[in-house]
Amino acid sequence: MNAQTEKFLIDGPVGKIEVALDRAEGTPRGIVLVAHPHPLFGGTMDNKVAQTLARTFVQLGYTTYRSNFRGVGQTGGEHDNGIGERDDLLAVIAHMRAQPGQADTPLVLAGFSFGTFVLSHVAKKLRDEGQAIERMVFVGTAASRWEVAEVPDTTLVIHGEVDETVPIASVYDWARPQELPVVVIPGGEHFFHRKLHILKRVIVDAWR
Repeated sequence: MNAQTEKFLIDGPVGKIEVALDRAEGTPRGIVLVAHPHPLFGGTMDNKVAQTLARTFVQLGYTTYRSNFRGVGQTGGEHDNGIGERDDLLAVIAHMRAQPGQADTPLVLAGFSFGTFVLSHVAKKLRDEGQAIERMVFVGTAASRWEVAEVPDTTLVIHGEVDETVPIASVYDWARPQELPVVVIPGGEHFFHRKLHILKRVIVDAWR
């Protein structure tokens, strides 16, 4: 991703979890966890959308973490349909919180595709336990194939107009009962080919 990216392993529920860390300049305004797309279809923490999310939040002043799901890269275990993956992300968040100065810092969760499904349930568990989440960003929300949990009304939902993997109608069906706005990128497909600069701009504008 960049020359400053640190990669390391932490202990997870079923083995090691591979993590990438990118630090913002100066005093960080918070911490971010980015979750990547479906591992059985080539998804990794180095996916270009996941990297764009990480790069954007570093620019916004956040210490940003990404991790590989089970069976991807150096992360142990086998794909668990998003169930065990929730426990893995909770382990990464616990690691983030254990670092100096990060115990009470604002937490942002940002997911792409399958990562949104996993993060939605992670966020629900954190909220049920009384843990605060500053904000969430869902890109290419996997509402057509997975039971994506309800999310806070502050969640920024971004979708491509011509997404062939997750039809936008399914995202509307998921968002409508929650009265969640959906930001649509015209001409954008699932991986936002040639639209990543717009994706970044939408997030930066939302944070102003």
